[in-house]
Amino acid sequence: MQLQFLGIGVLSWITFLPVLGMIAVLIIPKENRTAMKWTAVAATFLQLVLAVLIYMNFNYSATGINSPEGMQFVEKARWIDVQSVAWFGHVRIEYFLGVDGISVPMVILTALISFIAVFASWNIEKALKGYMAMLLLLDTGMMGVFVALDFFLFYVFWELMLLPMYFLIGIWGGPRREYAAIKFFLYTLLGSVLMLLAILALYFSVTMVDPATGEKLHTFNMLAMMNPANFEPGSLLAGVGTGMRTLAYLALFIGFAIKVPIFPFHTWLPDAHVEAPTAISVILAGVLLKMGTYGLIRISYPIFPELAQKYAFALAILALINIVYGALCAMAQKDFKKLIAYSSVSHMGIVLLGMAALNTQGLMGAVFQMFNHGTITAMLFLIVGVIYDRAHTRDLDAFGGLALTMPKYAGIMTVAFFAALGLPGLSGFVSEAFSFLGAFQVDRLRVVTMVSTLGIILTAAYMLWTLQRVFLGKANEKWASMPDVNGRELFTLVPLAIVVLVLGIYPSFMLNLMTTSVNHLVDVLARGGAAVAMVP
Repeated sequence: MQLQFLGIGVLSWITFLPVLGMIAVLIIPKENRTAMKWTAVAATFLQLVLAVLIYMNFNYSATGINSPEGMQFVEKARWIDVQSVAWFGHVRIEYFLGVDGISVPMVILTALISFIAVFASWNIEKALKGYMAMLLLLDTGMMGVFVALDFFLFYVFWELMLLPMYFLIGIWGGPRREYAAIKFFLYTLLGSVLMLLAILALYFSVTMVDPATGEKLHTFNMLAMMNPANFEPGSLLAGVGTGMRTLAYLALFIGFAIKVPIFPFHTWLPDAHVEAPTAISVILAGVLLKMGTYGLIRISYPIFPELAQKYAFALAILALINIVYGALCAMAQKDFKKLIAYSSVSHMGIVLLGMAALNTQGLMGAVFQMFNHGTITAMLFLIVGVIYDRAHTRDLDAFGGLALTMPKYAGIMTVAFFAALGLPGLSGFVSEAFSFLGAFQVDRLRVVTMVSTLGIILTAAYMLWTLQRVFLGKANEKWASMPDVNGRELFTLVPLAIVVLVLGIYPSFMLNLMTTSVNHLVDVLARGGAAVAMVP
């Protein structure tokens, strides 16, 4: 499947359009703030249009996540090709892009959240040119992660996000912005170093034959790494379930776990959320957290299927901790942003539980929950931004009775909160149900799954309690004249609410998209488990 404009593939356009927008923003005189804003809007809107075109032209029946036949809109070209570099030999790195049913939902999510984030940044006063440039660069890094199929290219995009996010928190954040930015940077850098070591080990263990010359080359091609036949006999990561493969799997796992974040690597998240501007909190929760679970599903699972099977129970335990611990921490918060931040830790635990099931229902629930959590949590952080812009406080105990003075705001917030607690008829319910059902089918995960359902009760408790504290009870006269949501704020919130409602009523819009790819991944994992069973 090819979709091109001006001879350039759609995935290159959707990835680098924000860079073109960034260049345009940097050229615009700094006095012309309106032009900068609308340039960023244009770049992200065109990106969203391309995401819709990819969805509409996607072939649901294409199979295979670890074969070229399973990838669509593929773009492939030689990027770095160097002969005889000391003991490295012939080094070839490819510009290799493609998507399947697992990555397309993330592409759509990234485009949607980035577009909305520009409008959520409308009131930024400080150094608007730099802010919009960093936001668009961050957009390119996020999109690149979800479309890259060369591990070196994936790593470039992964690292590309680190720089703009560091500055967006460190310059435009709250009072403790430097601390939060450095903490985010150091945590992410630790994971990146471990990931780089695993990438190098994979590179020197996997070879492919160049069809043009017949030369055998080491490769960063992810699809080649997913084929056990391409591992050189006697190489570092050859064999099944070896010690070096375990180390490589764990190095990748920690790198991705920090981004999710999985307990105990979660402590950077509340600080980053609290200090980040509203739009950056929206991107952080809506897209960046998903990159960790996406990396596990896209890379770790198909390359190390036997280890995914071996450590599935351990992952389920971590999921349980995330779900229950995150919900309890959220319940203890008085800062509105911290409450939503810890709720993200809890809800990402549901993604991990679905992933630990290693079956179709669980993995479908996990991928769908990644998308749904992105839209729901984006709504929640936008809602916090609305009230903070007016009251300049996030103290939940400082409000009360706002349903009388801000009825539109109360309605939108109720939809978002009910979606977050998994109310039937809203998108969060479907993905959570699939994740729990998939995990419950696995005998060894049954008790863990039952205990994890405590998270549902705890989530309902702190969400409803928050609604009560903010909107019900005696009105605080201090906020009697607080204006309701304006048109721009509704423009950012209503589309997300529509997505939440539509996917709650008819989730097949997303589920049909991912079914074939998820089923193939389950087959790969099953074969990996069978290979372990055959090892004496």
